[in-house]
Amino acid sequence: MKPFDLQRADGLAHAGQLCADKHTAPIAGGTNFVDLLKLEVETPSTVVNINPLPLGGIEETADGGLSIGALVSNTATAVDMRVRENWPVLARAILAGATQQLRNKATTGGNLCQRTRCYYFTNIDQPCNKREPGSGCGAIKGVARLHAVLGTSDHCIATYPGDMAVVLAALDAQVEIAGPKDSTRTVPVRDFHRLPGDQPWKDNVLEDGEIITAVTLPAPVAGRQVYRKVRERSSYAFALVSVAAVIDMDGDSITRADLAFGGLAHKPWHDPRIADLLVGQSPSEALFDKAADLLLEEAQGYGENDFKIPLARRTLKAVLAEATGVKP
Repeated sequence: MKPFDLQRADGLAHAGQLCADKHTAPIAGGTNFVDLLKLEVETPSTVVNINPLPLGGIEETADGGLSIGALVSNTATAVDMRVRENWPVLARAILAGATQQLRNKATTGGNLCQRTRCYYFTNIDQPCNKREPGSGCGAIKGVARLHAVLGTSDHCIATYPGDMAVVLAALDAQVEIAGPKDSTRTVPVRDFHRLPGDQPWKDNVLEDGEIITAVTLPAPVAGRQVYRKVRERSSYAFALVSVAAVIDMDGDSITRADLAFGGLAHKPWHDPRIADLLVGQSPSEALFDKAADLLLEEAQGYGENDFKIPLARRTLKAVLAEATGVKP
């Protein structure tokens, strides 16, 4: 770990001012960031402790939704009775994501901003355009078992590793962001993370000096909520494929179908065409096959991760069958 100066933010404006320097990084729980400091993947000259900021509350919104502060721990979110009763899929995803000790420290904002676990990104002796622009992507012709099959580029095939953001994308949650000079903006979770393109080092849309202040859940909706995570072992591991779904039915017809996918891309993957296909239809294996065809029509494997494509198909079909009550 390289030495750095540690500063303590005494307010949101102060935190934004400090973090406006590109060589400065904020820290809250540090469950991902500290690992990257130790590996010298992250080498900031200054680290800003944002834990003193008043962003640790969970409050109901005027429209019946829920605002979860950026510094709320994953544990606090998962055990909140309002979350468990109205957005149970979020609690399930968080509980599938890490050990209790990590959930106690990990925060809402930090969870959204966690970086990839690509072997080449976390090993500073290997080429990685995300860590060192222009050095190449070692994963494309290397060890790619955990890597992306959707939305990749010639510059990066890394995946976003989280669980919580996948569910937030399915729920159409919003990210509240504070910027310099008291500016604020709201970004849908579906648009918060970026695909790699030719700038894979930019994980999300945050600019220098911007701080996540909260994530807002919309009002609860009817229907069944499902989160399925396929991983290499039953204890805590990153998803090979995950699917979050909110499905509602009226008789034999699907009236709502909000889905998002993890383990497949550089960001939580949301394809609105799937909802367009499913809504108004009667659930069937043939319909589910069409949904999988749509999801995977541009999927590309890189040898070791070719298995993800049929695995994503089976997982999506299983989730849709569970949510609609169709027997496979």
